[in-house]
Amino acid sequence: MVPRTSGPTTGRRPGMAPAALLLLGVCVVMLIGREVWAVAVGDDVRLATWATLCAAVVLQALPFLALGVLVAAVVSALVPGRVLRRTLGGRSWVAVPVATGAGVALPGCECGSVPVAARLMSRGVRPPAAVAFMLSSPAINPVVLVATAVAFPGRPGMVLARLVASATLALVVGLVWTRVGRSTADVPVPQADDETAEDHGPSRGREVLLTARHDLLQAGGFLVVGAAISATLTMAIPPEWTQATAGVPVLSVVVLGLLAVLLAVCSEADAFIASGLTAFSPTAQLAFMVVGPAVDVKLISLHAGTFGPGFAARLAPLTFVVAIAVALVVGAVML
Repeated sequence: MVPRTSGPTTGRRPGMAPAALLLLGVCVVMLIGREVWAVAVGDDVRLATWATLCAAVVLQALPFLALGVLVAAVVSALVPGRVLRRTLGGRSWVAVPVATGAGVALPGCECGSVPVAARLMSRGVRPPAAVAFMLSSPAINPVVLVATAVAFPGRPGMVLARLVASATLALVVGLVWTRVGRSTADVPVPQADDETAEDHGPSRGREVLLTARHDLLQAGGFLVVGAAISATLTMAIPPEWTQATAGVPVLSVVVLGLLAVLLAVCSEADAFIASGLTAFSPTAQLAFMVVGPAVDVKLISLHAGTFGPGFAARLAPLTFVVAIAVALVVGAVML
């Protein structure tokens, strides 16, 4: 059982912040000293490429992660828990659709949605609703949809298909989570002092800063771990393996789904990569964009670090299977 604490560290593991800070420090050194790194590895092109890929993933995701933890901290400090519980704390069959739709209103990356979901849970929102929001927010917000329209000019059907498929994914996984997620014991628990916290107005700014700093260190460390795994897998998989499957209908959808898991591209940029995969069918391209914002190696690492390994072990395979099935159905109907 994970120890429980109060305040900004609710539902977190003690002792993780120093390790996360160390990992973030390593990442910053890689980003700032990229040229020095290249000189140090000499002619080892593969090692330099690995470092570049790892740094690129972190550099792409870190601003959105910072935005996410800031939003999460504001929600935690300024929004009374009873308001969130009244809005998203009811029956799952009502709360999950509401949370899915709420994802449209918060532009952000999948990394940023994780701390927001954690804080929602810590304020009394049911886990299925928080999971639905976590899956919908990075996939169906206006920024991502506009980016998709730019990446696929003259193809509005792809934008609509992405909206429908990603919203369906969040809705289905959120509803299924009411069953498979019940045994999750290591998610943040509602804060017991929520009502009394409202009386400390002058300290709200400090609470926001402390909460945001803690969550950024916590989640940022696992982001670096996920980026390193993503870079390693990208370097290890020969391009010929994916090219050989492009012409096989169902297999190509699964392959691009797996590629999205491994590449860990930010949701604001994945449409541009998908549009370049012209050897694959539109349905396979859709699968790449549906799977990526919902489950990838950096997200699995973030989920494990934020909610616990058991949570991540259940959510990742469930999300991937539902995402592939939804992409196949929506692609067959709309593309």
